[in-house]
Amino acid sequence: MDSFTGIRFKKETAKRFQTFSRTYFKSHTEAMSTMLDFFFYNEISPKEKLGPTGRTIEAKLLKRINAVIAIMRDVEKTQTKPTVAMIQSLFETEEPTKKPLIVEKKYAEEKKEVRFREKQNSSNQL
Repeated sequence: MDSFTGIRFKKETAKRFQTFSRTYFKSHTEAMSTMLDFFFYNEISPKEKLGPTGRTIEAKLLKRINAVIAIMRDVEKTQTKPTVAMIQSLFETEEPTKKPLIVEKKYAEEKKEVRFREKQNSSNQL
């Protein structure tokens, strides 16, 4: 049979430990041993916090998700929609308005004038 040692605790602390121990372990000795092993193997101090709780993690995730949604909306407004509009305008088949060709002046005004003609009057002979 193992020998027991008495440790002095305040009443409130002893009652909290007893309720915790009864809830999760068979004996108070097993509860204390398991708690000490936990701190020893994980190399943490019982005084330090292990990190954020589930609620705070959820709140931070929701904030980040909202930020990502805002970024995606901004990208859609500033990049995606204008790009799609430009690509659609490139593929639209609109009939171009007919403009007159730009031709050099000397060719545009050139009218063929006949320099030499036959005589219309047959009585005049050369």
